Amino acid sequence: MSSDNITSTAQAVIKPMNTVSRIWMVPIITAMLGLWMVYYYYSNQGPLITIELNKAEGVEAGVTKIKLRDVQIGKVVKITLKDSLDGVLVSVRMSKEAKKLLVEDAKFWLVSTKINHSGISDLSTLFSGNYIEMQPGKSSQRTDYFKGLDERPISAPDAPGIHITLNSAEEFAFKSGAPILYKGLHVGQIEDVYFNFDERVVYYNAFIEAPYHKLVTENTRFWDISGVQVDLKAQGISLKTGSLETLLSNGITFGVPNGMPVGDPISKRAFFDVFASYDQADAARYQHAIKFALLVEDSVRGLLKGAPVEYRGVIVGRVESSNLMQGRSAKVMNDAVKIPVLISIQPGRIGLPDTEKSLDIIASQMERWLKHGLKAKLSTGNILTGSKIIELFHAGNTEKLAENYKDQQYSGYRVIPVEADEFSQLADKTSQFIANLAELPLDKLSDNANNLFTELAITAQEFQKISHNLEQVLSDANKKSVVSNINETLNSISKVANDFAKGSQNYDELTNTLLLLQDNLQELKPLLRQVNNKPNSLVFSGALSDDIEPKKVTSKSNNANEPKE
Repeated sequence: MSSDNITSTAQAVIKPMNTVSRIWMVPIITAMLGLWMVYYYYSNQGPLITIELNKAEGVEAGVTKIKLRDVQIGKVVKITLKDSLDGVLVSVRMSKEAKKLLVEDAKFWLVSTKINHSGISDLSTLFSGNYIEMQPGKSSQRTDYFKGLDERPISAPDAPGIHITLNSAEEFAFKSGAPILYKGLHVGQIEDVYFNFDERVVYYNAFIEAPYHKLVTENTRFWDISGVQVDLKAQGISLKTGSLETLLSNGITFGVPNGMPVGDPISKRAFFDVFASYDQADAARYQHAIKFALLVEDSVRGLLKGAPVEYRGVIVGRVESSNLMQGRSAKVMNDAVKIPVLISIQPGRIGLPDTEKSLDIIASQMERWLKHGLKAKLSTGNILTGSKIIELFHAGNTEKLAENYKDQQYSGYRVIPVEADEFSQLADKTSQFIANLAELPLDKLSDNANNLFTELAITAQEFQKISHNLEQVLSDANKKSVVSNINETLNSISKVANDFAKGSQNYDELTNTLLLLQDNLQELKPLLRQVNNKPNSLVFSGALSDDIEPKKVTSKSNNANEPKE
């Protein structure tokens, strides 16, 4: 090769070699995309909360959903037992939008199919599975730990209506969800039940829905209408039932007792007593009463607390206690001890205002009546049940009783004298009759009666003999005389029949007589016809001349014949 050719060749350019290949861009971009996805996932992920439940029935991690108004807002991610083993902890991943709902008073509960007396609820969970329902709260305090409820809340926090608290010292009880009715219409429910151990009283938090909450006033009374209520009292037997729902379970109704003003509606939570019946609720309206004591010598069996006190058939009060001795050291077994009964006279029952002023009126009136012979007695209110009532009445000469009146007190209560009841009076009369009967000389009377009976027996035997002999004599006489009389009668009848038989002389004479009588009647026919046509023909034989008939004269002849003056 020549040098010219070597000189004309282009000189090579030397460049440094790249240390990183472009192929590495692919994993770098992939990594960055992954980091961005991780950031996006965590940045858009909702908070993790823990819900404590009594049991995780039908709850599965990764399956069970958290719903609000049937919209999914979270999902269960983990289920663990509590350290104390008395419940389960459910870890739930909520959506980002639900973060603002996680406040202290938010509520969670497990929804599953339930069958009870009121029907079947949440039947859709048989196909979709159980889920956890959420109810938002109103608090502003955030939290990530919640205590799950055992049952669905009765009412929403923002539901229109009014919350009230009911309490009862009776032996009946209501469960959460028990209905509250008004004249058979479902208007509310009991939300939860709380028992106060110090007071030994059951409290029920209840909710009355709008617009029925306006029916709850300051004079409203609540009473039990559970099942079938049979009340045996002095007035008779009372049988009451509520609706079909309360017949199968417990229930409460309310209203304003008859004769009471409606009162003002309540605007905030109020407390009400739950009475066992309407009668007790109605009796509770009388807040003022004046009390008296009765010292009863007879038995107080059948006299119950709440029994009516009547005056001339009108209820004026009630029995407060049938034995004031309870808790005292009095010797009830002593015959001389009288059983004290406490009664109350209520002004509101007799038309007076239910006020303190009316008590003064009743006190002065009772003072006058006691001085003039007012007494009380136990009367039988109902024979079937044996229940008794207290009856007030005036007895005896009022003027004489007023002179001998002595004021008597028992445990600070004025005493009303008590008269024995009807059965005691009847028992006394019976005892007196038996005593009088015992004083009779029964031995002598018995001997005389025995002698009399012996003589009567002998006399009866003698009469029997005489009767037998007389019967035999009459029988013999009848046999002889009756036969002869019958024979004579038959002979006479036969003789008469022969005398008037056809062909006999008597028969011919009777026939001729009848023919002659017939001829005579034929001859009398013309005469009878004439008499029938002209009755006076028997007196006047021929035709009579006509009587002279007066005629009217003319006026000329009348003037000529007038007498001259």
